[in-house]
Amino acid sequence: MKTWIRWAMLHGGPGMYLRARARRGETLAQIMTDPHARIDPYSYGDRIRAEGRLVRTPASWVTADHEICRNVLRDKNFGVTSTDGSGLPQPIPRIARATDLAVVSPVEPPAMLMVDPPDHTRYRKLVAQEFTPRAVRRLQDRIAEVTDELLEGLQARQNADLITDFASQLPVSIISEILGVPKSRQDEMLEIGEAGAPLLDLGLPWRTYRAAIAALRYGQDFLTEHIEELRADPGDNILSKLTTGGELTMRELLASAVLLAGAGFETTVNLIGNGIVLLHQNPEQLDLLRADPELWPGAIEEILRMDSPVQLTSRTALCDTEIAGQRIRQGSMVTLLIGTANRDPKTFENPNTFDITRSNAREHLSFSSGVHSCLGANLARMEGAVALRSLHERFPELRLAGAPQRRGLVNLRGYQHIPAVPGVRAKVESA
Repeated sequence: MKTWIRWAMLHGGPGMYLRARARRGETLAQIMTDPHARIDPYSYGDRIRAEGRLVRTPASWVTADHEICRNVLRDKNFGVTSTDGSGLPQPIPRIARATDLAVVSPVEPPAMLMVDPPDHTRYRKLVAQEFTPRAVRRLQDRIAEVTDELLEGLQARQNADLITDFASQLPVSIISEILGVPKSRQDEMLEIGEAGAPLLDLGLPWRTYRAAIAALRYGQDFLTEHIEELRADPGDNILSKLTTGGELTMRELLASAVLLAGAGFETTVNLIGNGIVLLHQNPEQLDLLRADPELWPGAIEEILRMDSPVQLTSRTALCDTEIAGQRIRQGSMVTLLIGTANRDPKTFENPNTFDITRSNAREHLSFSSGVHSCLGANLARMEGAVALRSLHERFPELRLAGAPQRRGLVNLRGYQHIPAVPGVRAKVESA
């Protein structure tokens, strides 16, 4: 019963409200509910931009302006929006406390993503050293090794699914090793992450929400068991350090583990999948990369800009403030359409053109900005570059076999399936 009440409060009721607003022509509500918006969110975001730099709706301010999005993400006058009460009207916070499901979630406190300083600062400091540029560079050989193993598996297939067989397998393997999860249980990690991903959307159907919560419960049991094993026999991994450090409560430790497990591969799976499709939709850009592999780092930034793996986020005003001449009262929520902001013509020339030589592509907001900037951004960039470059160098005749299938989510934008024919493997010249 608690699960149903919580769903009704966080998704059932809001979903009905959004669908009603969408029928009345409200663009933000259409972005959240219209199936067409899940295929092409950018045209809907352009409508918001056409209405103004900052648009007011009954539930939230909304913007697709790159400058405003960046500034709000960096502004200490704004905090995260979560079920602890920030930006949500009563009685939602009270009901949320009364229906606590005793299951850690990446979209609720104490997950790092959903808390502000000083708690956020404390959590992030404990894990940041594992994701510095130097630490990520140490993983480069391992990323290349896992990529090669996966590509060897593709070689034996006449037909492949580049998500199931490749894009999802690389990041889940790497984050599992970072967390000390044995290879035999990596498929469980992937299933937990995929089932929990819809929780970043609003207005979920009851069955989807129930399945996501069940997956999180299973994941919590799995990680609790894993943490106890690491407590008895710690290894050289981040979760062992957090477990033996004694600076986090068990709930905080589980929340950190769940967030790292999900964020550690969800964004990267979408980056790799989106990159494959964009490159095959724009073969002249792939030709540029084949002629000059030094362009790959810029290509990754342009993929992130052109089709952001994360489409939107929100912030809540912690005090009365002002944005673009508009007065924002304390407690008001601002929805940031970061995917569409990455195509703001004021920041990016010819924003709807995929151009891997774009000089300012790295100004995208796909990894957020400010104190909540993505901790694993450097790791995702490296995994994406190694995966996409290796795939296309190993299989120069790779072609897509049918239309790629989108995941059907609003916030996490990526593909569920990319059917492909690997083709003939490239010959390697002997030394």
